[in-house]
Amino acid sequence: MSSAAPPPVIILVRPQLGQNIGKAARAMLNFGLTEMRLVAPRDGWPNPDAGPAASGADIVLEQAKVFDTVAEAIADCSQVFASTVRKRDIVTPVVGPEQMASAIHSTAGRSAILFGPERSGLATEDAVLASHIVTVPINPEFGSLNLAQAVILLAYEWSRSAPLVQPTAFEVEPRAPQAELDGLIEHLDGYLSQVNYFNPPERMQATRNTIRTIFTKAGWSSREVKAVRGMIRAIAQPRLRGTPQP
Repeated sequence: MSSAAPPPVIILVRPQLGQNIGKAARAMLNFGLTEMRLVAPRDGWPNPDAGPAASGADIVLEQAKVFDTVAEAIADCSQVFASTVRKRDIVTPVVGPEQMASAIHSTAGRSAILFGPERSGLATEDAVLASHIVTVPINPEFGSLNLAQAVILLAYEWSRSAPLVQPTAFEVEPRAPQAELDGLIEHLDGYLSQVNYFNPPERMQATRNTIRTIFTKAGWSSREVKAVRGMIRAIAQPRLRGTPQP
């Protein structure tokens, strides 16, 4: 699903360590999020420890805005998700990460995701300002996510429906024509024959069939066929120098 809804704002409420702010920025930028807001950071802002921890996500830190209260930080947001465990004393609807992402993509207005202080998480008075609580399914016997981990989980879930490009995506090369593949196999067969690889003779055809299957299954492109033939020459020539080459 793709939408024209703006990316969510990540709001860190009373963050304690500059390193954690930097790591959160790094998590954000990995998934295309750049707008960070800080509510009353404990050590002030900017924080010299944030930059090194961000590992290059400087644009997030440079554009980060500071607010005195959560209410001010979310004033322009039409829906707000509080990342926290469900609190007994509030009746805010609880959703999972997938529901949160779907709601963000389907809402034209600006959305925000709140994250609380590293040690205590969001206080009740902050969580009640949100339209939803979002919780991540986690081991009930060890529910210990750090700030950056929480940010990256929810940022990733949002990104699954965002128009991001896979960093490892590439255009698949067409398979080489059969004639090129046959040339590669014949090239290798010629060298193998010269070093008496096909032994015993009665197994020669079976071995050749196996070699053909190996190279046929691989789905080589023309570029790969040329590269493999080059490697065969480089390996074989020292041993067969002076021998006619196939």
